[in-house]
Amino acid sequence: MQSFKIKVSLFLNYFVFAILLNSVGIVIAKSIKVFGVDEKQASILEAFKDLPIAIVSFLVASFLPRFGYKKAMQVALLIVFGGCIGMYYGNSFWSAKLMFLSVGVSFALIKLSVYSLVGVVTDTPEQHSSLMSSIEGFFMVGIATAYFLFPAFYSDTNVNAWLNVYLLLAVLVVVSFLFLSFSGVQMKSETAGSDLMGDMKASVHLILVPLVLVFIFSAFFFVMIEQGIMTWLPRFNEKIFLFSDKLSVQMASILAISLAIGRFLAGWLSKKISWSLIVICCAVAAVVLLLAILPQLKPAGQIAELKSLADVPMLGFVLPLIGLFIAPIYPLLNSTVLSHLPKSLHSPMSGLIIFFSALGGTLGSRIVGVLFKNIGGVKAFYFLIIPIVLLIVSVLIIQRMIKANGKNGTVSSQHTV
Repeated sequence: MQSFKIKVSLFLNYFVFAILLNSVGIVIAKSIKVFGVDEKQASILEAFKDLPIAIVSFLVASFLPRFGYKKAMQVALLIVFGGCIGMYYGNSFWSAKLMFLSVGVSFALIKLSVYSLVGVVTDTPEQHSSLMSSIEGFFMVGIATAYFLFPAFYSDTNVNAWLNVYLLLAVLVVVSFLFLSFSGVQMKSETAGSDLMGDMKASVHLILVPLVLVFIFSAFFFVMIEQGIMTWLPRFNEKIFLFSDKLSVQMASILAISLAIGRFLAGWLSKKISWSLIVICCAVAAVVLLLAILPQLKPAGQIAELKSLADVPMLGFVLPLIGLFIAPIYPLLNSTVLSHLPKSLHSPMSGLIIFFSALGGTLGSRIVGVLFKNIGGVKAFYFLIIPIVLLIVSVLIIQRMIKANGKNGTVSSQHTV
């Protein structure tokens, strides 16, 4: 029963933050239109989101088990509540920066807690992969919800009407906080460990483990791919397909839905097929899709923007389906490395995952944003093929290391909740 309550809490918190965290592409498009910034300036929002995630996750991962996962998630929800209220009343590009800053700090605490607790409530690598993929899949359901939630508040007569969504999001944060507070579950590690300095050293020393080092590069490459596509797809739809701002966001929801389906399928397939085979096949399929679609995309010939789903060309529906192929990669990579390390190292390892994932997301979004402005959206998306190829190489190396060395790490611990 305790494990069930923990899982419900993980899913609910992840859902709320999925909406907030991955609204960055929507807010970038709105910032360009409403606040008058260009693509290069708007891309800085990704850094305000990801750099706090990287910094906080690295600093707190080692002592988070002592502080308590439940307390950490409660603190995160309080911080992001303030960010939502600030965005509503601030109504400026600076308030958007501060809002994503609060989201980044909070999500670091949430994700560290979630990744650590997955190892607590599962016993085998197969169970770990399945639950991790399901949680990440539900995260994508939250993202898909965002793509419908935000446009519901758009108005042709009131340019600021979209900000009302943050009042609703603040209410969702409160609901999540209350659910977590009254769950009656104390999500805290009872492992004493050595001391804070010892924990920090253990976290840093993880980077020296060959398996961990190669994995870090893999996570970095993947998030560069995912965020590059997810952040800029709404703007891509506006500039290349000439969709209206509302339609461009709604069409981007196809990416989130396909990511969700792909991760749920990965949770099922990982019980039957080797994780590395799934990842490599998906990465190759993603490259093939980009090479098949991008050459067909040329500057739109029509003058009027498209506002109806009936007017959307076939390529507008096909491009977001890349989510089906990139979806399984991240949770399977994370689960593979975590399940091959002792549970006592899951929190610091999660910190490294989040740290380098955040850096990859920031760099990927920034590069695509700069390229988008200088050479156009279509050519900017070609750049994403490079990290996909590097990811395939990294996965092959990880697979060889696991076969050769078995489990990495020698420290063991017991977690109770």
